[in-house]
Amino acid sequence: MPTDPHAGQLPDPDRLIDVPALIAAYYTLTPDPECPAEKISFGTSGHRGSSLKASFNEAHILAVTQAVCDVRRADGVTGPLFLGKDTHALSEPAWRTALEVLTANGVQVRVQAGGGFTPTPAVSHAILCWNRGRQSGLADGIVITPSHNPPADGGFKYNPPHGGPADTTLTSRIELRAGEILAGRNRLVQRLSLRGALSSGLVVDHDYVGRYVDDLASIIDFPKLAASRLKIGVNPLGGASLAYWEPVARRYGLDLTVTNPEHDPSFRFVPLDHDGKIRMDCSSPWAMSRLLDMKDSFDLAFACDPDADRHGIVTPAGLMNPNHYLSVAADYLFRTRQHWPAGAGVGKTVVTTSMLDRVAADLGRPLAEVPVGFKWFVPGLFGGTLGMGCEESAGASFLRRDGTAWSTDKDGPLLCLLAAEMTATTGKNPAQLYAGLTERFGAPLYERVDSPLGGAGRAALKALSPQDVSLKDLAGSPVRAVLTHAPGNNAPIGGIKVVSDDGWFAVRPSGTEPVCKVYMEGFRGEKHFASLREEALAFVERALGSPSA
Repeated sequence: MPTDPHAGQLPDPDRLIDVPALIAAYYTLTPDPECPAEKISFGTSGHRGSSLKASFNEAHILAVTQAVCDVRRADGVTGPLFLGKDTHALSEPAWRTALEVLTANGVQVRVQAGGGFTPTPAVSHAILCWNRGRQSGLADGIVITPSHNPPADGGFKYNPPHGGPADTTLTSRIELRAGEILAGRNRLVQRLSLRGALSSGLVVDHDYVGRYVDDLASIIDFPKLAASRLKIGVNPLGGASLAYWEPVARRYGLDLTVTNPEHDPSFRFVPLDHDGKIRMDCSSPWAMSRLLDMKDSFDLAFACDPDADRHGIVTPAGLMNPNHYLSVAADYLFRTRQHWPAGAGVGKTVVTTSMLDRVAADLGRPLAEVPVGFKWFVPGLFGGTLGMGCEESAGASFLRRDGTAWSTDKDGPLLCLLAAEMTATTGKNPAQLYAGLTERFGAPLYERVDSPLGGAGRAALKALSPQDVSLKDLAGSPVRAVLTHAPGNNAPIGGIKVVSDDGWFAVRPSGTEPVCKVYMEGFRGEKHFASLREEALAFVERALGSPSA
């Protein structure tokens, strides 16, 4: 896809969303429950859509919140529900709708005092802290967010008592129940007015900011970081993490500057992404161009997306590739966390860099390779069999220094602060540390290519089996594995992965868009990677025909 000529520039007024129209559509457009595009559908990160497309409207939130109430009641979840929201325009009205339904169902709801924004990792952290040592009265949570999606989008995701994303079985139950309720025109929804909800005694203020910030001392080495006097810059990209950074700086004595203290649901201060859309993606050099322009003013800078479950790390050399930073983070953590369980391993998805395989082998740690979706890391992080779980899309979390769970969802601020800790401890920034890894293990080249994927192409991809792959070698290296199930847990990966000792490629459909994603990585230089890329794309063409069909 060609890069939009305006990528990296601030949006013109005509590219900004009409916030009043978006909110009006939330309340006035009624979805058609028989239309697939307007149904409630949980992808890898809950239900997402836009009120303007009748795919994220009040009717959806009424139905899905009632479904969550019904499912948690059936599962015996009787503790409080921690409710968070990010800064997207649709998050506030959806948060209010959810509050009206939750309280009508007798659920105690814990919200940020003053109705403030609450990031995904703060909700996960709060659930785990509440449930620690409890056998009954367990808590769960909801976060109203479409993550880094464009400003016109909304999202809703549910985190059960383990604190992380709900697994496929649970989301299927919620989706099915919500679909039934929506098809019945929400007649089964129990609901109070907002005033009734707020006066019910069931809405309880919770100090998410203070508890999260104070507890960071259990997972980050702040004395070492503060003593280094690193000059740090942070751009929250207009997201929910904004309220957290100044308290972190005050509490731990950091020289930290918030470069953009603005909230605006149009996200007018975020440069256009590669395709000319506003997308608050902290791993995109286009969206991060303003912070990159300031990189020489800081020793280290970083950013998070609107719900703060992703991280972007900027060194004087520029924006780090997420795969590079995650490799450095794993190497550093397992060498410095002396109290982690001896058998704790490294968790990665099937499309995350194989540099992590080499790092794990060098550390003598097991590697757990799972399908795409952070939900697959939840059991390992919760039980301590994984020290770290990470995705190539700049999402990760890891254990506290004592080896217990910190969060079981992605935590952007945590990974940002880790970058500062490792710089203070080693005297080298993460980019310099990654250069050291490449000297030991080689310098991989990695690329993802997206192409349109229609219904026929999606069906063909789903039907692929190892027997359909006739490749005997990949860019001159023997093929040693063809995977349709992840080695770490034998769960279907939703596509196929072809692996050699020197590289690999994987093909899978997007969970949120009508596109086919082709991931490729090679360890033998540009010529080898060019051959690998050509062979991978040719395979896709043969296997799927015209993917857009």
